[in-house]
Amino acid sequence: MKKLYPDLWQTALYDGGMVNSYAYLLTRPNGNILFYNTGDNDELQHIEELGGIRYQLLTHRDEAGPSLERIRKRFDSQLLYSEAESDAISQYAKADQLLELKDTRFEDIEVLFTPGHTDGSVCYIYHSPHGLTYLFTGDTFFQWDGRWTTFIIHSFGGSEDSAVQSLKKLRSVKPNVVMSSGFIGKIGLVEPTYDEWVSAIDGEINRLKLHIDSL
Repeated sequence: MKKLYPDLWQTALYDGGMVNSYAYLLTRPNGNILFYNTGDNDELQHIEELGGIRYQLLTHRDEAGPSLERIRKRFDSQLLYSEAESDAISQYAKADQLLELKDTRFEDIEVLFTPGHTDGSVCYIYHSPHGLTYLFTGDTFFQWDGRWTTFIIHSFGGSEDSAVQSLKKLRSVKPNVVMSSGFIGKIGLVEPTYDEWVSAIDGEINRLKLHIDSL
C-alpha cells in the first residue's frame, strides 16, 4: 500500500495485460472504505494493519471477482454496488446494500449515477477533512495513455447518449484528485485543475456527439 494523502492509500498496480487498475483505501474515524477491488494478499494484510475495511464500494461489474467474498469474510465488511449491476456482480457476491437511483449519499460519500460505460455505473465523491475532494470514477472516465476518455460496452447496457449525460454531471464536480478503476498506460490518478477537468470533459463530450451524429 502506498500512502497518497493523510487519509488515502493506493494498492499495488494490478497488471491486467492491456488494462491496469488500482484499488484505494479511505481511512475514516467511522470505518475505512475500500473503493474498487483487490485480491492481493500482501495488500489485504496491510489493509488489516490500517484498521481493516468497514465498507467496500464498487462502481460497476468489471470490479467483481472471487476476492469480494474473501474480503467480506476477512474483515466482516459490507459490500455496496448499484442495483442495475446486481445481476452481474451477485454471481460473485451479493450486496449488503444496493444503491438505487434515489440514493445520492452513503454516509459521507456522495453517490453519482453515471451510466455510459455500463448501464449501472456510478461514481463516488468524498470531501476529505484534509481539504481535498476525491472523485472515484470507476471506468466512466479514465486515462488512456495520458488522455481522458470513455469506453462504451453496449453489451452491458452502455451507450454514448448516457455517457454524454453522465459527463455533464461530472463536469459540475470540482475534484482535486481523480482516480479511475481501470486505465491504459501508466496513469491511474490525476490531480487536475478545474480548467483542465472541464476541458477534458468537454472534449470527450464533443467526441461522443460526433460519433452519435455519424450513426
